[in-house]
Amino acid sequence: MFFSRNKPVISAAVYGGLCLLVGSLITLESFTVPAIPFSAKTGFFERDTLPPSGTGIPVPEKDTTVVSTDTTGRKQDTGIVKTVRIDTVVVKYSKDTLSVPVKYHADDSVVLNIPEKTFHLFGKVNIDYDQINLKGAEVDYDQSTNILKARYRLDSAGNHVGAPIFTQQGQQPFQSDSMLYDFKSKRGKIYSTVTQQGEGFIYSQQVKKEADGSFNSFKARYTTCDYDPPHFDFRANKVKIIPNKMLISGPANLEVEGVPTPLFIPFAIFPLTHGQRTGLLPPTYEVSQQKGIGLVNGGYYFGLGQYADLTLRAEVYSYGSWGMTINPRYFKRYKYSGSFMLSINSTRFGDPETPDFTKSKDFRIMWSHSMDSKAHPGVTFSASVNAGTSTYNYYNITDPAARLNNILSSSIAFSKTWANSPFNLTLSANHSQNTSTRQVSISLPNLAFNMNTIYPFQPNNFVGTPKWYEKIGIGYSLNFQNAVNFADSQFLKPVFFKDFQTGIQHQIPISLTLPTFKFLTVSPGVSYTERWYTKEQILNFDPKLNKLDTTYKSGLYTARQVTTSISLSTAVYGMFQFNKHDKDARIQAIRHVMRPSISLSYQPDLNSQFYYYRRVDTAANIPMQPFSYFDGIGFGPFGAGKFGGISFSLDNNLEMKMKSKKDTTNGGIKKVKLLDGFGITGSYNLVADSFKLSPFSIYARTTLFNKVNISANGIIDPYVYNAYGQRIDKYVWQAGQRTIGTLRNGSISLSTSFKSPEKRNGGEGSGPDTTANMNVPGQNPMEAEQERMRRMHENPGDYVDFNIPWSVNLSYSLNFNKTRTPDYKRDTTIFVQSLNFSGDFSLSPKWKIGMSSGFDFIHQKLTYTTLNISRDLHCWRMTISVIPLGFYKSFSITLSPTAGILHDLRINRTRQFYDVFGNNQ
Repeated sequence: MFFSRNKPVISAAVYGGLCLLVGSLITLESFTVPAIPFSAKTGFFERDTLPPSGTGIPVPEKDTTVVSTDTTGRKQDTGIVKTVRIDTVVVKYSKDTLSVPVKYHADDSVVLNIPEKTFHLFGKVNIDYDQINLKGAEVDYDQSTNILKARYRLDSAGNHVGAPIFTQQGQQPFQSDSMLYDFKSKRGKIYSTVTQQGEGFIYSQQVKKEADGSFNSFKARYTTCDYDPPHFDFRANKVKIIPNKMLISGPANLEVEGVPTPLFIPFAIFPLTHGQRTGLLPPTYEVSQQKGIGLVNGGYYFGLGQYADLTLRAEVYSYGSWGMTINPRYFKRYKYSGSFMLSINSTRFGDPETPDFTKSKDFRIMWSHSMDSKAHPGVTFSASVNAGTSTYNYYNITDPAARLNNILSSSIAFSKTWANSPFNLTLSANHSQNTSTRQVSISLPNLAFNMNTIYPFQPNNFVGTPKWYEKIGIGYSLNFQNAVNFADSQFLKPVFFKDFQTGIQHQIPISLTLPTFKFLTVSPGVSYTERWYTKEQILNFDPKLNKLDTTYKSGLYTARQVTTSISLSTAVYGMFQFNKHDKDARIQAIRHVMRPSISLSYQPDLNSQFYYYRRVDTAANIPMQPFSYFDGIGFGPFGAGKFGGISFSLDNNLEMKMKSKKDTTNGGIKKVKLLDGFGITGSYNLVADSFKLSPFSIYARTTLFNKVNISANGIIDPYVYNAYGQRIDKYVWQAGQRTIGTLRNGSISLSTSFKSPEKRNGGEGSGPDTTANMNVPGQNPMEAEQERMRRMHENPGDYVDFNIPWSVNLSYSLNFNKTRTPDYKRDTTIFVQSLNFSGDFSLSPKWKIGMSSGFDFIHQKLTYTTLNISRDLHCWRMTISVIPLGFYKSFSITLSPTAGILHDLRINRTRQFYDVFGNNQ
């Protein structure tokens, strides 16, 4: 019997009864059941789970066993007891039976055709089988072939409704017009399908699903554009998809807006998962006026497991320059993380037959490492290494800001602290390098053993107010240093090891804090310092050559110094109230806080007492000059002479209380900082024979409207200057001037930034998060910033935020220094000003223009300037970058997809116009 979907459907009870009746008839005839037993009540295909215990229909049996349980001697009853054993039907399963139940649901109707062994479902069908889910408008199943067919249907308007969606657990779904699936072989065909794999979409006319879970696609298109139809795609006849692994394509052609382009690729491999995948890194090409045409940043990526990876990159140019970089990274959560980079470059500029030909071999090493504080409590290890040849930046980095950076520095440190102990230990190594002067300073190993301040007179079970002597604290520090300064050409040569200078310093500070006069804090202290040296230098004047000869004498030598001090500090608060009786007045009060501090210190002259200095002839007929035995050795000498003086400082800040109309918290009172800080510092040497008063240092800082940061500082000299610009031991007020001194130098700096409110809609026009995968946990901030700047220079379009219509950044600094003119006729002030500005604005939701520049007030012209123009093309982005001024001019235009998976598939045209010899092009 066949029930059409357009005819009335019988009830579940009647339908179930018919199924049971037909099943019983078949069972009595052949002792088998239908291949797919069906339950109308549960909606499942089920097996009979009762265990068989025979091979036929149940028959009664006689039991003739005599049971004897009576011990009274009575005559036993030998009657026959009849028992019946019930057995079940033996079920023989068809070979076509599925191994797992099929669960289904249909909103409209379900039709079972028993003679033809077919099953039909209509209306929002949902089928679950094993790890497979299928949704569609109409589904047919043929039990004899185990093939399932799914298709869409047309609504009254002729639109496709209920297109089949095939999903396998752990994989992306396939949406199509129709599909076939064989439950036995687990193979299938999908027609006119689209699926999303990773960041890409795959359109196919036909897809074959294999038993291993892979898919073979025919007449396929791959794109990262989420529009339908997409703005661009790669067309290929054959594509193999391995879910969650990769997509492999044969020859493919790029089409834009449905129009084929001349761009063909012989094959393509697209990763379809996030995380590590070993594979090739495609190179990009660039054109350099000095190096020629080059392929750069190509190489190979090795995924070494969840804890490490390795990147190899290389570059080669037509004029003979080449380079390679190895960059391993490692990371273990809650343990450590770091990265290492070694770059080797051979640079050739120009024609070897011309005098301008330049050849250089350079290298650079960078290493950053950090340890999680929870890995080994009490132990830390960190490293930040940045070293290389002096000409590496000059020849191999095109970013002007990086090329002008002439300082390289490194630091490696291990530290250990002990629980419930005041002691701690640090081992370190340091490096500093000036690429301009080619001077290098290395210090290793360095050791610091410290004891934090302890209070030996304080009882263990301290209760109540401590006595004055219980506040006496004692500390200790031991420092070992082994350092050398050398020219980079002397590295690892005999003179390099000979010039190491070793020193040890011990320091014992003793402190005491006494609260006196209630509001005044008094803190006396004594500090003892002793230095050990492994050699001393001896200077002798050679009258024949008219120069000083320096010799060194090895041994153990010591020098010591004692310093005593006492400091007093307090805080004074002042309040001036406006309109005390008007609670609604705009300005309520101004508060002024002053923090004066004064300290007295004395340092005896132990240098002359213990002969740490000697007087040496430096030239004929010139008095002998004092020289220390320990100049440039270890921690160096102590200062010459004695000191007994007073140091003072006064810090202030101003705040204003205002009545806010918008903010009603705290009674509507809002605090506004007028001056974050302003003050003056200085000292007076009581034992000096002249110039006892030091110059005054003044400073001020504030923030206006929470936008403009202003800071200023200066040096005021209280002494009079003669006509030759020399200081005289006479104060300006003694010369009749009504001032505390002359402002000799100072600086003022201002900075601010403004931007429009960020758009809330996001979506189109929003820039990608290009920094998400850049940072390695624990990476050195300087290294991370350099990497970010490199990527910004290479791909400025990736860092455009279309969600902010406009932004402006301004900074200005002014430095001045007062000096005497060369003819000694008058004083003159030299001003050095700098103005830097940057910003961007959107001409439209899709166009963005950005600029960064500055102004040179001395030469009255713009400084290093960059101009970027970006156009958001939905799934592509176009960027034009121009550097029009300076020695490093360049022009580039880049067209690239926004999806990260196709980041290297960009069209770039770059021309650089810079000269390593500093000639302006």
